[in-house]
Amino acid sequence: MKKKKYILNGCIALTMMLMLIQCTQPKANESEKESPVATTGSTNLKIAYVEIDSLLTKYRYWNDLNELMIQKEENIRTTLNEKAKDLDNDMREFQRKLENNGFVSRERAEQENLRITQKQRDLQELQEKLTNELQAENQKISLQLRDSINSFLKIYNKDKGYDFIISNTGFDNLLYANSAYNITQEIVDGLNARYTPSEKK
Repeated sequence: MKKKKYILNGCIALTMMLMLIQCTQPKANESEKESPVATTGSTNLKIAYVEIDSLLTKYRYWNDLNELMIQKEENIRTTLNEKAKDLDNDMREFQRKLENNGFVSRERAEQENLRITQKQRDLQELQEKLTNELQAENQKISLQLRDSINSFLKIYNKDKGYDFIISNTGFDNLLYANSAYNITQEIVDGLNARYTPSEKK
């Protein structure tokens, strides 16, 4: 379960990095209109970065979504384990009766075998269905998270006026940066200030 959580967090972090880069980059046409390309001299870009790992750890909305997904995964696991245990009991009972000539006829044994086989197929189908639903839910919350952060960054950057807000996950993108350009806590505070638990899905 921890492995799946790390994989989910990794996927979310990757999505976040791409989203932050897309969100803060102006469209090509707009940037050409607003600031023509400089032919000489240096440009003063206003740049900041956000530590995605810290953001996800401290953002209450993400923590609530993550907790919700863990609960759903646990519920699915419990349901499948209960059904698998029930199937296993049926198979053991069938085998016991078969070994002790407990069936009144061969046809009855075949009927019971067919019933158990169908039960096994049903369990496999349920497992696939629940797994697909969980994956779809993961994608949905990833989009919700991205939209939440995107919309906040657009509002936040109106006042701050950054040219770039870069995402940083461990050593994936940003190998070194002056901590003075780290705006992670500002973003976390702003996101948490506008989140209320009633928004939980």
